[in-house]
Amino acid sequence: MPAPGPNAALRLPPKCNQCQSNRVAWTSPRVDFCYQCLPGRPFTAPPCNRCRARTDYFSQGLCSRCHPRSPEHIGSCKGCLAWGVYPRHNWTCWSCRWWQTHYPKGTCAYCGRASHVSDRQACRLCLENARLEQGPARAPDLASANQGSQQLFFANMVFRRRTTPLPDYVTWDGRWSKKNKNQLPYQPGTSFDDHALEQLTLFNMDPDPAVLRQRLLVEDSELTRYCAAIVADHARSYGWSVRQRNAVIQSLRLLQILRPTPIAKVRASDVVALRRYDGTITSTLDVLAEAGLLIEDVPTRVERYFNAKFIESGALPDAMREHFQLWLQIMLGGSRHAPRQLPREPETVELHIQGLAPVVQTWVEHGRQSFAEISKDDILAALAALPAGTSHRHFAENGLKSLFKILKGRRLVFANPMKGIDLTRVATNIPLPLDPALIRAELDSPNPAVGLAVALVAFHGLTGKQVRELQMTDIVDGRLHLGGRDIPLAAPVRTRLRAWLDHRNRTWPATANPHLLINRRTAPRLVPGGPSFPWKDSRVRPRALREDRILHEIHATGGDVRRIYDLFGLSVEGATRYMKTVEHPDLRNENQPGTRP
Repeated sequence: MPAPGPNAALRLPPKCNQCQSNRVAWTSPRVDFCYQCLPGRPFTAPPCNRCRARTDYFSQGLCSRCHPRSPEHIGSCKGCLAWGVYPRHNWTCWSCRWWQTHYPKGTCAYCGRASHVSDRQACRLCLENARLEQGPARAPDLASANQGSQQLFFANMVFRRRTTPLPDYVTWDGRWSKKNKNQLPYQPGTSFDDHALEQLTLFNMDPDPAVLRQRLLVEDSELTRYCAAIVADHARSYGWSVRQRNAVIQSLRLLQILRPTPIAKVRASDVVALRRYDGTITSTLDVLAEAGLLIEDVPTRVERYFNAKFIESGALPDAMREHFQLWLQIMLGGSRHAPRQLPREPETVELHIQGLAPVVQTWVEHGRQSFAEISKDDILAALAALPAGTSHRHFAENGLKSLFKILKGRRLVFANPMKGIDLTRVATNIPLPLDPALIRAELDSPNPAVGLAVALVAFHGLTGKQVRELQMTDIVDGRLHLGGRDIPLAAPVRTRLRAWLDHRNRTWPATANPHLLINRRTAPRLVPGGPSFPWKDSRVRPRALREDRILHEIHATGGDVRRIYDLFGLSVEGATRYMKTVEHPDLRNENQPGTRP
């Protein structure tokens, strides 16, 4: 709905109360339905007030392209001001997303904007403008290129691979072209040491890209020879294309050219830095790890978030910092020593860090030097400053409980100050059913991966993570074996499973990935797909679809909590949340048997 005030910016409108798919037709005056679900429907949506388009109506008299909170609204990148980004990617182009994970925030020394700046104190926009005027074998002149004006550009159009002409001495009839130097055996005694003394650089100067690409064509790399057998084995086992195999070989040559110490093992951060030279990252990391030459030094997303909250500021006392790092290590990797603990999900650890950050900052401002000084009164005072019944307080309480439990188990604090403090309950919402027509439409999606994923959740109530981690061996003779359960697959699921397997065999016939759902990125590897696959191409989400399935089951059984407890693996509290909807006046006649797609 609109923000307060007559001229305030529009907010994201709520979804239609009937279909839960489209946005409401109007927010001022308030209308709780879309034009397809208005009483006396159907109604034709009016044209857009700005562009007068008669298609893709969104809300408040605007189409999906003109409404400022629509997922299809196009705008400028927050980092480089490039045109052509969407709000679902946080108004950031692909290059700036990588840029933000590798460079800190600051003020650009050339344009004065607050943005992520590189080692030369330049934002990405200033650097791209300097590269437009960069001469051969010359470093980018940032000062002169950004003095008068700047050239803007379209987003996500800087990944065009460069073509390099062959040198004059490389001919097709000469001796050079008759030998396959990538398959030659490496010299006896070739070894790579992770403790080798590395030559430090005196000046940080990036090599000229044109000269570098010329050297790639004639480089006879020991690293390439050392990994040649592993590259060939990966290409054969995982179904790599010729282009992908050659891209990995080229990346290995790049590493050998750029590294100051050729006999040292390869750091993962050096491989990630190959993006600026059009290098292949993930496949090269797999090959180096298989060869035993990789040193993992790239922090994960949770570790970067942890460092940004607690370490980079330098305000955290040494004792607290050591205790925090021990807590993070045990949360992510678990502990085999008493008290034992299983690893937690990275998303859970990130929520704990989000809740702990304001509380710990308050203690540091009051002069606390160690967690051993924290008492129960300090915790209650810190929690009282947070709004009661909100998610921030819930995250803080869970984070403090986890932190002091680990510190007490390692005897780093005298007593657990969280003992005896009751955790506040977070208010839950009422699960709502989805429109059966929407589910049927997604079941008949032209994308076979979407149809299979929606069918598995709609008919058998799997979670998004379970669908993502399903393997080919989990389905035998039309039955799904999942977590000790033997589930007979429904007929619509088997139909969509056959369609997906046919598509998978046609598209990736030589893949060795054991997971059921794969895509272009995971087919040449052994990892599962990301959380957004294949749901980014669907109008429903697995959580809402699973809630609809559980809601239908609880209404069909008349409130049998034990049944949904066994079928879907819910806790007693989670099952009770659905039982409360049985007598709800708005849901009493919804989702009766026989209404499922």
